[in-house]
Amino acid sequence: MTRTPLALAALASVAVPGLDPVAVEGTPHVPGHQFEVAFIEDTQHRRWVVRAPVTAAAGAQMDVTMSLLGLLSRRLPFSVPMPKGFVDLKEGGRAAVYPYMAGRPLYFAHLPAGPGIAAELGRAIAALHNVDRALFDEAGLPTYDADTYRTRRLSDLDRAAATGHVPTALLARWERSLEDVSLWRFAPTPTHGDLTGDQVLAVFDDDEDAASGRIRGLTGWEDAKVADPADYLAALVTQAPPAAFDTVLEAYAHARVDRPDKHLERRARLAGELTLVSELLTAVGSNDQSGIEACAARLRKLDADTFEEDLDQESAPATPAASPAAAVSPVDDDTPSETPGA
Repeated sequence: MTRTPLALAALASVAVPGLDPVAVEGTPHVPGHQFEVAFIEDTQHRRWVVRAPVTAAAGAQMDVTMSLLGLLSRRLPFSVPMPKGFVDLKEGGRAAVYPYMAGRPLYFAHLPAGPGIAAELGRAIAALHNVDRALFDEAGLPTYDADTYRTRRLSDLDRAAATGHVPTALLARWERSLEDVSLWRFAPTPTHGDLTGDQVLAVFDDDEDAASGRIRGLTGWEDAKVADPADYLAALVTQAPPAAFDTVLEAYAHARVDRPDKHLERRARLAGELTLVSELLTAVGSNDQSGIEACAARLRKLDADTFEEDLDQESAPATPAASPAAAVSPVDDDTPSETPGA
């Protein structure tokens, strides 16, 4: 069912004693999203986020996520969404209400290199990857080892090849990388899903000083798992300026308890490219012709861009560092993030 923002606000008032809504802001409906979300302000000027699962599967997933975050909340140097109340839904499952997490989403493409927010991001990622994986096991999260990962990726590649939309040279290059066993000797690592900039909430003491930046919180935990740490860096390595990614990776390596494997960056670049395969298969599965055409065009462009270029080469020269203000969404800290809640 589809709930109005007012209906979600009513659920929040039941879930949290003393929460008396005076303003509510809904989020646009996006096909395929598993949660209905609204932002609420109450009579005490407190900000809240209410999330209601759309399906029974989403509700079960949320319960597992809440179990994990309860174990992690005091073990990480940044905030994670922690519910203050729940309310049962008549169709089954329950809605959760969280205190709003202040901060501004990062734009990886504008991330400044050097000490400051990029280094903070590297240390924050390391803190998550250093978590005892037994906590993820306790919460019932899945684990994907190297063989499982490679098998799944090769299967996806075969399915993508059957569509006829993947250039032959790209297929051959990806297959070589996936079949090179030496690249896949990694220790499965706790991750919170696929890291994107809109899930990272940052604050600056001085908007003109990158060194004053810090990571306030991390949202979007629905796909948490124990997996290849390189997957977690895929969006960063493809979107951030090379110098900024180097800063993140250096800070990350220094903060890791276990030394990162030597092929981490190469696998991250591969994972970034293979996101196009996943998007193509999703478009084909839903018979989305415009989506298929868009993916095919991007695959052709990638094929041209990477012609005779090995994955472990730098794809572009270093670019000048951006200002810290450019690295965050140009909104106030009180403006809702696109990925609220867990």
